[in-house]
Amino acid sequence: MAETKTVDNAHAHGSQEGVNYLNETSGLWSWLTTVDHKRIGVMYIYTIIAFFVVGGLFALALRLELLTAEKLFMTADVYNQVMTFHGSIMVFMVIVPGVPAMLGNFMMPIMIGAKDVAFPKLNLASWYCLIIGAVIAVASLFFGGVDTGWTFYTPYSAQSATAVAMVVFGAFVMGFSSILTGLNFIVTIHKLRCKGMTMMRMPLFVWSIYATAILQVIATPVLGITLLLLVAERIFGVGVFDPALGGDPVLFQHFFWFYSHPAVYIMIVPAFGIVSEIISTFSQKTIFGYKAIAFSSMAITFLSFLVWGHHMFVSGQSPVAGTIFTVLTMLVGVPTAIKLFNWVATLYKGQITLSTPMLYALSFLCLFTIGGLTGLFLGAFAVDVHLHDTYFVVAHFHYVMLGGAIVAMFGGLFYWMPKISGKMYDELLGKVSAVLVFIGFNVTFLPQFVMGSLGMPRRYATYDGIYSGYHVLSTIGSWVLALGFGVAIYALIKAAIKGEKAPEDPFKGTTLEWTIPSPPIHTNFETSPKVSGRPYEYR
Repeated sequence: MAETKTVDNAHAHGSQEGVNYLNETSGLWSWLTTVDHKRIGVMYIYTIIAFFVVGGLFALALRLELLTAEKLFMTADVYNQVMTFHGSIMVFMVIVPGVPAMLGNFMMPIMIGAKDVAFPKLNLASWYCLIIGAVIAVASLFFGGVDTGWTFYTPYSAQSATAVAMVVFGAFVMGFSSILTGLNFIVTIHKLRCKGMTMMRMPLFVWSIYATAILQVIATPVLGITLLLLVAERIFGVGVFDPALGGDPVLFQHFFWFYSHPAVYIMIVPAFGIVSEIISTFSQKTIFGYKAIAFSSMAITFLSFLVWGHHMFVSGQSPVAGTIFTVLTMLVGVPTAIKLFNWVATLYKGQITLSTPMLYALSFLCLFTIGGLTGLFLGAFAVDVHLHDTYFVVAHFHYVMLGGAIVAMFGGLFYWMPKISGKMYDELLGKVSAVLVFIGFNVTFLPQFVMGSLGMPRRYATYDGIYSGYHVLSTIGSWVLALGFGVAIYALIKAAIKGEKAPEDPFKGTTLEWTIPSPPIHTNFETSPKVSGRPYEYR
C-alpha cells in the first residue's frame, strides 16, 4: 500500500519508570513558570473550560429570560449586558484561543516529532496575555458592565456610559495571546519537524493549526488597532468612528469584520483538523484526499480575507460591492465542501467504531453542514437583507461556532485525553454527553431558524407572543445542551483524577503521538524520531 515506512524512536519505557511531564516537577510555582508546551496546553485547558462554563451560565440566563414574551427577571439593560458578556467571553476567551491554545499547544509539537515549540517562553507569555486580558475584561462587571453587544458597534460603543474601554482593552491584550501563539506555531512547524516529516507528511491537524496560525498573525493586529482607536476615541475624544466627532461608524464595521470574518476560521479550521484525525482513526482508514484537505485549509485562509463585506449588506454599501462579496462568499463553500466530501469518503467502507470522539465528530459533520449551508443563504445579497439581524443569524452562527468549533473541541479533548492525562475516560459517560449535546443543540437552535425567517429580531429582551412556542422550545433545549456539556466536563475531570491507566495507543492511531508513553515524558521523545512513507502510513 505504501513505500517502506518506519518510525524510529527509542522511547521512555526503559528510562526512569513513571516519570513524565506531569510529575517531573511539582508545586504551583513549577506550573506557573513552566515552559513545557504540554503543561502550558494543560493550563489552557483548565482556563478555557472555566471560561466556557461562565459564558455558558450567561447563555442559560438569557434563555431563561426569553422563556416568556414579557420581562421575567431581567430589565432590558441587564439583558443587554448579559448578552454582551456571553458573546465576548465565548468568542474572545473560549473559541478563538480554544483548540489552537489547548490541543495545538499540547499535540502539534509531538505530531511533528519536536521536543517543544520554537519559543517556549513566548508560549508561556501568551497564556499570561490571555489571563490578564480576561481579568481586565471581566472586571468591567464591577465598573458598570458593558451593553454594546460583543461586536462593540459604533457609534453606540463610542458614546455609551458603560465600561466599554475596559472590555475593549481586555480584548486588545488577549489579541497578543493569539499573535504570539500563531507566530510560535508557524516557526515551530517550519523549523522543528523531525527527520522525514515533510510538509506533505504532516498530520492534517498540524495543517489546520498552521493555517490558523497564519490567520492569527495577519488578522489579529487589525482588530488590535481597531479596538485601540475605539479606546482612544472614548478617552481622548479623537474623532475616528463617532459622527459627533467627525468620525465614520461604518469604518468600524469594515475594520471589525476584516478581522472577525477570518476569526470565524481561526475558530473553525482547527476543528476541521480534529475531525480529520478522529474520522481517520475510528474508521481505521487513511484519510481520503489528504492533499485536497490540506490545501483546502490554506484556500480557506486566503479567501477568508476577501469576504468581510457580507456582514454589511444593509450598511449602505454599493450594490456592486454587495454582488462581489456575495460571489466571494460562495467561493468559500468550495474548499469547505471538499473537506466534507473527503470525510464522508473516508467513512465509506471503513471499520467504524462509535466511540465518544467519533460520536462528537459525526455530530460535527451534521451540525457544521447545516451551519455552512445557512451561511450561503446569508451570503446571498437578496436573502440576507430579509434575514439580517434576525434569529436566523443567531442560529447560523451557533451551528458553526458551537455545533462546529466547540463540539469538535470536546471530541478532540476526549480523543487525546488518554495521551494528555495518561488516564482513560468513562466511555458510557462520554457517549451520553455526545448524545445529549447533539439533541439539546438541535432543540435549542433549529427553532431559531424558523423564528428568524418569520422576522423575530435578535438581541431583544421581550418579543411578540407569536414567537412564544419557539422560544420555550429553545430554552428547554438549552437545558438539555447544558446537561450534555456538564456530563462531558465531569467525564473529563473524572478521567484526569481517577481514570484507569491509558495504554500507549488505545485507539490504534497512526500519528506520532501514539508512539510514545501516556502521559509523555518532558522531552516527548527519548531520541528524535525519523519517519518515512505516506502521511498516516509512516508507523
